[in-house]
Formats: sequence, C-alpha cells, structure tokens
Amino acid sequence: MRVIVADDSTLLREGLVRVLREGGHEVVGAFGDADALLAGVAELAPELVVLDVRMPPGYRDEGVRAAIELRRRHAGLGILLLSQYVEVAYAQELLGAGSGRVGYLLKDRVASLDELDDAVTRIAEGGTVLDPEVVRQLIGTRLDPLATLTSAEREVLELMAEGRSNAAIARLRFVGVGAVEKHVTSIFAKLGLAESDDDHRRVRAVLAWLDGAG
Repeated sequence: MRVIVADDSTLLREGLVRVLREGGHEVVGAFGDADALLAGVAELAPELVVLDVRMPPGYRDEGVRAAIELRRRHAGLGILLLSQYVEVAYAQELLGAGSGRVGYLLKDRVASLDELDDAVTRIAEGGTVLDPEVVRQLIGTRLDPLATLTSAEREVLELMAEGRSNAAIARLRFVGVGAVEKHVTSIFAKLGLAESDDDHRRVRAVLAWLDGAG
C-alpha cells in the first residue's frame, strides 16, 4: 500500500516510516506540517495517510482539519489519525466527516508493528479502526442507554465499535461466531438501531448512536 506519513516530530515520523516499510508498505512521502501534507497527497497519490492530530503552526487540531480536507478532496483515501492522548471530540469529528477507511489510535498503540499493520490492513479493506481507550470513553459519555446491555453485550459492543468482525470478536472472546451473532442482534434490538444492507452498518450505526446522532 502507498502511504504518506505526517508528524512534526522527526523521531516519530522516521519511526513510523521504518515500521510501515517493515510491514511491506511503500512509504511515498513524509511531512512535518499540514500544508506540506496537503500538497504531497495531491502530487504523490497515496492510498493511506498516517498523521498526527496536533501539527504546526498552532499544534491544536491542524491534523484533524487536514484529514477532513483530504477526505473531501480525495474520495476513498484512507486516514489513520494518531494522538498522544484520548481526544474524543476529534475522533467524533473525523468519523462524522465520512464512513469507512478511517482510524484513530493512540501513539503508544502504533509502537508495535503488529498493531499498526492490523490497523492499516483494516482501513485498506474499508473498515473503521478505533483505539480501545477511545471506544471506552465514547461509551462512557452515553452510559444510561447502555444500562440494559449485559456485560457480554457491552464487551461485544466495544469490539464492534473498534471495527471488529463477528469472527474476530469470537476469536478474541473465545466463543463461537453464533454466540457473537446473537449478542449483536440483541445489542441492535436494545439500542433501537435499524437494520441496513450497508457493509459498514454496524460500525457507523454504533458510532452514530455514541455520538448522539442515531
């Protein structure tokens, strides 16, 4: 996969480039600010951009703004946003700007080649990847409606919101796929989330509900 990396920290930027290349990806560009990133994407036509939330000059939400603008300019471009801390508002903003092929991870998570490669692969396949800690904080903001869920259903919901398939959830929880399917059906029934034929219905519906839009 053709990837561009953007982070103002030279050390982290070079580390990401190395890890991505070790994973077999083609890193076609690396930039230190949002303006250079926007120009680089137009020129180099990557399939995925990995970028920091906070970038020069203001070190506030320049990365988020750039990610949303890239999604607007380049349909189908994958976005993996990285953050030092959980910033739920930024995660919600990015996810609300489009469906599928997006991710939001804490930087500590991408120190592992396996973790980063898994995220990149799932985004490339059209999925949504959320850091487990972000998911927990999103769910924590909407605690009351979740009161009807069992502990098993809550765990399945968290994994669904991370973008995991039924088969992946079954492997992680050491149960059969049929058991996971029953939990998923129950979750949607309890939360009043309508059925749809869309491939990414589960993640989008759960995220919309967590964001108060569902």
